[in-house]
Amino acid sequence: MIPFKIDLSGKTAVVTGGGGILCGAMAEALAECGANVAVLSRKLENAVAVADRITAAGGSARPYACDVTDRDSMVTANAAIEAGYGPCDILINGAGGNAPSGTATVEVMQPEHLQPADGVRTFYELEPEGIDFVFDVNFKGTVAATQVFTRGMAERQSGCVINISSMSAFTPLTKVGAYSAAKGAVNNFTEWLAVHLAGMNIRVNAIAPGFFLTRQNEALLTNPDGTYSPRGNTIVGQTPMKRMGRADELIGCLLWLVSDEAASFVTGTVIPVDGGFNAFSGV
Repeated sequence: MIPFKIDLSGKTAVVTGGGGILCGAMAEALAECGANVAVLSRKLENAVAVADRITAAGGSARPYACDVTDRDSMVTANAAIEAGYGPCDILINGAGGNAPSGTATVEVMQPEHLQPADGVRTFYELEPEGIDFVFDVNFKGTVAATQVFTRGMAERQSGCVINISSMSAFTPLTKVGAYSAAKGAVNNFTEWLAVHLAGMNIRVNAIAPGFFLTRQNEALLTNPDGTYSPRGNTIVGQTPMKRMGRADELIGCLLWLVSDEAASFVTGTVIPVDGGFNAFSGV
């Protein structure tokens, strides 16, 4: 159930990472407002599941296998989307992820960590391949997807782009240095592209979710019994609203930003939807 409805009838919305929890909810909301939604996911079965939910509810959606680190797969998907729905009017750049080999296992390095130990990865053990993957899927994938899916917007001089940022883009989170840097780059790119495409009447903004349970972070933030892990408890303790978010709590911000009527003069912004996490100093 969406908090309010806007009219997206006749518009084509492309959602990368659309097979996930958060972007799947976004895809469903856009469809409920009348958009034809292309649900893109690296794993086709995840995209199919979301598209099936949308069509079962009476909306219009089609699933596509698409990897934002593979430009050819995006070009192929874009051609199929344009043939079936028409050119993209709304792009949600939601594909992202992390890699264990690009993630430290300790929050603050100590002298004893200079000695190699099983299961211990500091900054010095981060693997170039892991860092490359994190930047490829989060930052470079966002850039490449925008190039592929918004060319038609530029030709028509109309459209909007929503990038998905992160709390770690504002203040780096411990352990995930590469991910934080990549999301920081997404914020910077959002602002740069908003200026660059302003003359083409394309608005570019970003949503920075706070902490929401997803398939990617559930094992890190919760215990097998569903209670919060130590890291999960730390996050909740630093969130003034004292809980994690629900996927549907991103929808109001999404619909505002994609509405050409409500957000016609809004571009180059990064909006935290975080229960106050980013505003809280810890004191």
